[in-house]
Amino acid sequence: MADHIKITRAEGTWVVRAAGAVLGESSAALDLTEGDYPSVIYFPRDDLGMAFLEQTTHMTHCPHKGDATYFTIQTKSGPWENAAWSYETPKDAVARIKDHIAFYTDKVTVERL
Repeated sequence: MADHIKITRAEGTWVVRAAGAVLGESSAALDLTEGDYPSVIYFPRDDLGMAFLEQTTHMTHCPHKGDATYFTIQTKSGPWENAAWSYETPKDAVARIKDHIAFYTDKVTVERL
């Protein structure tokens, strides 16, 4: 793994909410820190209401993690485009984040209960 990336189990139980609706709750979330960036909580897909998430065609590339795919969150106030992302086939060094999804916290609330 790149020396500047650390993945640990996120302590406690974490919840993600969009427009007041709970999208997921997990006690198995992962905390990824990368350099000086704020840490990011990655939720296991099994702990999310995937019916609220629709994969988009948007993609980005990280030289350390691989190709990210994005998801639009469907809310009763309308869709929030590309508000979440996942590394479907992450690089071996960060393989722990496979089958996990992270969220932009300017669009949703991610908090420890």
